[in-house]
Amino acid sequence: MGRAETDQPARLTAPEQPAPAPAPRRRPVDALVVAGYLALAVLLTSDQWRRPERLFHQAGDQILFEWMLARAARAVTGGENPLHSAALNAPDGVNLMANTSVLGLGVPLTPVTVAFGSQAAFLVAVTISLAGTATAWYALLARRLVRSRAAAAVGGLVCGFAPGMVAQAGAHLHMAAQFLVPVILALVFRPATDRVRRDGVLLGLAVAYQVFLGEEVLVFLALAAGVFAGAYALADRAAARRLAPVVARRLGVGALVAGVLLAYPLWFQFAGPGHYRGMPFHTGGYRLDLVSFVASARQSVAGDAHRAGLLSPNPTEQNSFFGPFLPLLALLVVVRLWRRPLVRALAACGLLFAALSLGASVVVNRDDTGLPGPYRLLAGAPLLDLVVPARFALVCVPVLGVLLALAVDRVRHGAVRAWAPWAGAVAAALLPLTPTPIRTVPVAPVPAVVSGGGWQAYVPQGRTLVPVPPVNGAAVSPAMFWSARTRWRSTRGRLLHRPRSADDPAARWGAPDRPRRCCCAGPPRPARCRRSATRNAGRRSPTCGTGGRRRWCRPTRRRPTRYAPRWTHFSAPAGTCPAGTCGTSGR
Repeated sequence: MGRAETDQPARLTAPEQPAPAPAPRRRPVDALVVAGYLALAVLLTSDQWRRPERLFHQAGDQILFEWMLARAARAVTGGENPLHSAALNAPDGVNLMANTSVLGLGVPLTPVTVAFGSQAAFLVAVTISLAGTATAWYALLARRLVRSRAAAAVGGLVCGFAPGMVAQAGAHLHMAAQFLVPVILALVFRPATDRVRRDGVLLGLAVAYQVFLGEEVLVFLALAAGVFAGAYALADRAAARRLAPVVARRLGVGALVAGVLLAYPLWFQFAGPGHYRGMPFHTGGYRLDLVSFVASARQSVAGDAHRAGLLSPNPTEQNSFFGPFLPLLALLVVVRLWRRPLVRALAACGLLFAALSLGASVVVNRDDTGLPGPYRLLAGAPLLDLVVPARFALVCVPVLGVLLALAVDRVRHGAVRAWAPWAGAVAAALLPLTPTPIRTVPVAPVPAVVSGGGWQAYVPQGRTLVPVPPVNGAAVSPAMFWSARTRWRSTRGRLLHRPRSADDPAARWGAPDRPRRCCCAGPPRPARCRRSATRNAGRRSPTCGTGGRRRWCRPTRRRPTRYAPRWTHFSAPAGTCPAGTCGTSGR
């Protein structure tokens, strides 16, 4: 994509006269912009930097990703398989490639994890994801689309720190790490027609790395790039005919390189040990309210936590929430710059993905209108049936960022009376969306018996330490938190955590149900145990019992079974376990 002149349509072709090289005086400006992005990212995570005894508001998600970062460091330092782990869903293990293992962040951050722990690595990853995404979009805008550094800085700010990005960053690293998205787009839509092989190889490497950051983002990127290319081809048929062969060859080389690099990881994900089918929850329920596009997010200065909570599936999925003025300003920009094919393509892409985020039926101010949404056409498509509809709105973030950059660049050399209204409109649209530090919640500390390694005296080699009561479904797992924060000091045993998949091909939350869980999850309930025994007929029958501070289920059969070897119990010394976690069992 070439820079668009203020009075000519934008093209994907290179300009007739090469643009002059950036003057040296602009280099400090670039450094200041990047430093500003980095400072803002640090500010958003400052509450947890200052108070390490707390977690971001979606504590279970942070625990999961801290564990993933610790696991990646363990794989690097211990030479273990990074795609599989037996520390989850013991003894079968879990397919990490089929989960959000973020190896693209965990492996490079291994020195940070080893030296400072999983919490510091997580905060660094959040900072890199936000500031890196903004910087990458700034570089693409400054080199390809606009001439004004101020316009590129505004566009990068929106792309990296929009409400949806901040909401995802506090919990979902795989959705916030989008710094390779502009790189991939720049390689695919490079205006020059030379160096096809080089660009194709770089494209394949970038795509392969993005798989290890977040495959869901890559799916969104592929869909958005296809829609954008189609809309641009309709707006500028001549440019499409000239560039189609070059882009096709570039994509072919990239697909070959990425296919070679990802052949084994993708096989492991879809056919390896612990692979699964489907999703453990109904993705269609995670949709956005139409009113949310003009509302303010919880993590913004003008946000209302109660109102935002009513209009979104949960605080992490507040992916729209662009406020009342930004969508209106974007509409004005599209109308004013409609002659540019780039603007028309961006408008088509943004509208389509905004409509997809509404789900199978449109909800307006919490009222299900029954009107069918376009997502209904994609709900059964392979791969797309695994996508959360609310996250389609994240594609609108860079669309709005690029439109704002084009608008600011349009008036950069105009008179004061020309650019002052635009500057005021941009400020009015962005100031209410100013993000606030990500909210934190307290978390119970790691028990001394775990952090000090005292549990190893009670659990023989090769056995598993199981927290009581066991974790059901998507509940927060204390054992996963303990394992991540102790930096994998538990080398003699394995902690049973909450996996995202089981050996059963159908996906589910949590570990497979055991007959003993009916008793270990609370006071003995004979009727509940009988129901569990009926469901697990042919395996074993549990007998409920209590023993002081411990509650456990005792198998009545003694023949070897898949999940019923032997049990050992220990009681930690008084004061070493938080409430509700003592009475831990090792299997």
